[in-house]
Parts: sequence; structure tokens; C-alpha cells
Amino acid sequence: MSRFGSRLFSNPKGIFSRPKPVLPGLTLSLGLSVVYLSLIVLLPAIMLVLKAAEITWNELLFYFTDPRLIASFKVTFLAAALASIIDGIVGLLLAWILVRYEFRGRKFIDTLIDLPFALPTAVAGLTLSALFAANGWIGQWLAPLGITISYSFYGIILAMMFTSLPFVVRTIQPVLEDISPEYEEAAASLGANRAQIFYRIVWPHIFPAFLLGIGLAFVRSLGEFGAVIFIAGNMPYSTEVVSLMVFTYIGEYNYVAASAVALSILIVSLVFLLLIQLLQKYYQLPKSRSMP
Repeated sequence: MSRFGSRLFSNPKGIFSRPKPVLPGLTLSLGLSVVYLSLIVLLPAIMLVLKAAEITWNELLFYFTDPRLIASFKVTFLAAALASIIDGIVGLLLAWILVRYEFRGRKFIDTLIDLPFALPTAVAGLTLSALFAANGWIGQWLAPLGITISYSFYGIILAMMFTSLPFVVRTIQPVLEDISPEYEEAAASLGANRAQIFYRIVWPHIFPAFLLGIGLAFVRSLGEFGAVIFIAGNMPYSTEVVSLMVFTYIGEYNYVAASAVALSILIVSLVFLLLIQLLQKYYQLPKSRSMP
């Protein structure tokens, strides 16, 4: 056996040993991660559950049969569903443009999509309400047509669309980038037109990501507060959302009822997130760039 072979077998690590990781080992890294998640996510969720558990069944039935709370649930879920569907269509177009075309200002638009992540939602709500008010830059052109955005149900949809659009774009974009152009070129060489290429080749690949983006946008919209309260008008039975009802209960020092209502939204969000994770695992979708 040569000197090289004797050195390799005498030293199990040899020249093929893995380099030492830059970050700490698994035990320390996992421990720090678990501690962080416990302090930031798990403990607040546990306290919410414990606080909500203090409510009696009679009180729970009283609050959850309140017509005002039921109306806020209807407004929240309907507005979140409509905003997510619209974001799905607009987000698909934006992702398509960013992936398939080269033009001036492309990087600027790509950066602008992430603005809702950096902009405080309260600032977004104030800006949108000012723009779409009856005397605003955009609202003044809609008012003569009888279209009211600010302080109406449509304002809630607009605010939710603004805050959840990046989830759709950043979910569809990496899937579009992974589609090899050879398949489309082969279909075109066989006589397929653009519509056939899209619906038979592109759409089946991006459809799971499309559903995933809509689901993330819906979950994000359910708990939106800052952007909504400044543009919704907050009229009972009409433009009140669930997050505002939680804030109202807290203002009345009714922390038990606030915790119970907040826990219901938390449970719905967790169920949707679980379904999203199962969908992502089933289709083996790549992680979105800005997914939380």
C-alpha cells in the first residue's frame, strides 16, 4: 500500500473530511433556535390559550353569538378571500413580467414589491385612505362615478391586497424561474400557439404555487389591523374586522373575550398554514424568497 493509502486509512477523516462548520454545532444551534422560538412564538401563544381558557362556556356562547362579532367575521373572511383572489391574478402577472421580460426599471419594480414588508401597516393605511378619499388624488376621480373606496368595504379589500401581494409574487416567481424554456420551444415547434403553451405546459407547473400564494395572502389578510382600521371607517355591522373587535375588547378591559376571539383567528390561521405546508411538501415547491 502506498504512503498516500496508508495515511488515508490510518486517518478516517483523511483528506475527504468535511470542513468545520462556520456556525455552532447542531446541539448549540438547535438549542438557541428552540429558545428563540419559545420566547417569541410559543410562549405568547401558550399565554393566549391559557387566557382564553378562563372564559366559561356561557360567556363563550354569549360573545360568539353576538351579531356584531358575527358580522365582523363575515367582513373579515369575505374581504380576505376577495383580496387573495385579486392578488393571485395580479401577482401572477407581476411574476410573469419579472421573470420573462427584460426592461428598464425591472429591478426597481422587483424591489418595490417588497415594500409592504418594510412599510409600517399604519402608514400604508393612512396613505391609502388619503389617496382614495373623496378629495384624494385618486378618489376625486372615482367619487363622481359613485365609487367609494375609503371608509367602505372596498377599502378593506384594498388594504388587504396591499399587505398580502408580495406573498403571491414571491411564491410564484421562483417556480416560473425553474421552468425550462426547452418545453415551451418544443411545443411551439409542434405548432402550439401561446395560449396552448401556457395552459398545457406553464400552468400545470405554476398552479400549485398559485394556490400556495393565495393561501398565504389569505392567512396574512385575516389578521391585518394597522392598514385596515385607517381606511375601513370601522362602522359596526359593516366595516368592522375581527382584529378591531379584539382591540375593542381590550379597550373595555375584557381580556378574556379578546383572547378567545384572537385564539379563534389563530386556530384558523394555523390550520391554513398546515394545509399550505402539506401542499408545498406534496408538490415539492421551492421556498418563496420572502416567505415568513
